[in-house]
Amino acid sequence: MYNRHAVATTQLGDLTLVAKDGALTGVYFPHHWVKPDRTTLGAKVELEDDLLLAEAARQLDQYLAGERDAFDLPIQLAGDEFQQRVWAMLDEIPRGETTTYGDLAERLGDKALAQRVGQAVGHNPLSIVVPCHRVVGKDGKLTGYAGGLKRKQFLLDLEEPAAIKAERLF
Repeated sequence: MYNRHAVATTQLGDLTLVAKDGALTGVYFPHHWVKPDRTTLGAKVELEDDLLLAEAARQLDQYLAGERDAFDLPIQLAGDEFQQRVWAMLDEIPRGETTTYGDLAERLGDKALAQRVGQAVGHNPLSIVVPCHRVVGKDGKLTGYAGGLKRKQFLLDLEEPAAIKAERLF
C-alpha cells in the first residue's frame, strides 16, 4: 500500500491531494475541519512526479475554471457503512443543484438522521471531487464547509446554471 501526497496550488488556495496506490483518497483544504490522520498522507512527492496526483490537480484546475463539469479520476473513500452511503448520495447530486442534510436523511429513511448525515458530509475526504459543497442547511442557508463558507459559495456560484445567472439582477 503506497500512500503519498502533494500540494496543488488552485484558485481556492493550496490543496493537499492524497493518493493510495492507483486511487485518489483525499483532497484537503488548508485548515480543513477534519484533518486526515498524518499516517494516511504517506510520503510527500512532487506533483509533476506522480501521474495520478498531477492529473487530479489538472482536473481540479479545469473544474475551478469552469472548463470541466465532472471528474474522471479513480477514487477510494475510506469510511464506515453509513458514511459510504452518504458519500454515494453526494455523488448523485447534479451539478448546479443543492440538497439539504434533512433531505439526505429522509432518503436514508429517517429525517432524524440529519445531524449524523451532517457529520458524514463533514468527514468527506474528497472535497470538491465528491461534491459535499452542494449540501446546504434548511431553507438553502449555507452551513459549514471544510474549506470555509467563502469557498463553498464560490463552488456553488461556479456551478450555477447559466439560465439562473441570467435571471438574477445582481
